[in-house]
Amino acid sequence: MRLRTVKNADIRSRNVLLRADYNVPLVEGQVADDARIRASLPTLHFLLDGGAKVAVCSHLGRPQGKPVPELRMDAVAQVLAELLGCDVPKAKDCVGAPARKAVDKLDPGELVVLENVRFHPEEESNDPAFAKLMAEPFDLYVNDAFATAHRAHASTSGVTQHLPSYAGLLVDREIQALSGLIDNPRRPYCMLLGGKKAQDKLGVLKNLLGKVDSFLVGGGVAFTFLKAQGHEVGESIVDDSLLDTMKDLLLEAEKRGTEILLPSDVIVAQELSATASTRASSATDITAGWMGLDIGPETVRRYSEVLKGAGTVVWAGPMGAFEIDAFASGTRSLAELLAGIKGFTVVGGGETGEAVAKLGLADKFGHLSTGGGATLAFLQGKTMPALEPLRAD
Repeated sequence: MRLRTVKNADIRSRNVLLRADYNVPLVEGQVADDARIRASLPTLHFLLDGGAKVAVCSHLGRPQGKPVPELRMDAVAQVLAELLGCDVPKAKDCVGAPARKAVDKLDPGELVVLENVRFHPEEESNDPAFAKLMAEPFDLYVNDAFATAHRAHASTSGVTQHLPSYAGLLVDREIQALSGLIDNPRRPYCMLLGGKKAQDKLGVLKNLLGKVDSFLVGGGVAFTFLKAQGHEVGESIVDDSLLDTMKDLLLEAEKRGTEILLPSDVIVAQELSATASTRASSATDITAGWMGLDIGPETVRRYSEVLKGAGTVVWAGPMGAFEIDAFASGTRSLAELLAGIKGFTVVGGGETGEAVAKLGLADKFGHLSTGGGATLAFLQGKTMPALEPLRAD
């Protein structure tokens, strides 16, 4: 996929609507992790240094289509001001007179933050009239929110019907890095697959069979597979509605030459708690009342042997409840291993990106995606509604 980028746009003295991904965690009204805001800085600097008048918009949290005071964009504007070293005002709305007045006050090289786009139900429904209203104060549109590229929302897709539209530098970098995994990945091509819910990874498993050489499965996803094989998994997270599907996937993987590796041992506890007693257990015979919360040392050793020889590794989902130290060893061990291998390594954003950042290893990977679900959708070859209007001719 080749995109028209902002580098090809005439931006001087133009009103630019920039869609960023500022869906950041908040603690007591303050931004707890500014990584997503920092990721937008190259595009912001390019626009501001080029003399554009920039209004940046984003969603924040899930306000369900109505104003929620604690999800206003004020904290984001404050962090942007600190990072850019200039005043960054915040408009009272993302459309209508408040947005127009805020944009009209800008001089070339200045920035305003619009209010949370999801305060309007028309955003997620991609309402055409709302998208047109959002576009009215602007001369062109730049999308730098790769994490929302698989969503057809007003601020990601609808506005492209009314404005000349371009990809931001972050989106362009994501596409360049991820396209290589589709076109010509280095072999062996391995995917480390974890996270809590098997349903979230089902599409990846189905659509990449035959394309990936090995899936190495951990987290809650593994226990649905193990139970489907008839093993005792205690109180571990399982999606019982997928048991037959997982059986079929294992058979299909064998036919298509894709290896699916499952844990042989796990760390178990009777509750998900920092103070819980833990012990090692066979992954195939977990005692009733106990739950698997991390992969065990033997599984780490087995997976490490496979990953060390990989040409490409995509990591989507932590191996356990990494937010609690007692269940972080599997995720930490594999992260440290992947940070040092010769193959091309991609972290698929979301919780995995959080885990890698927490471990201080974010700069040790070939590509740290901002995408999460968007990254996985792209690798599956799904249509990306927010990117289609940005394709180069």
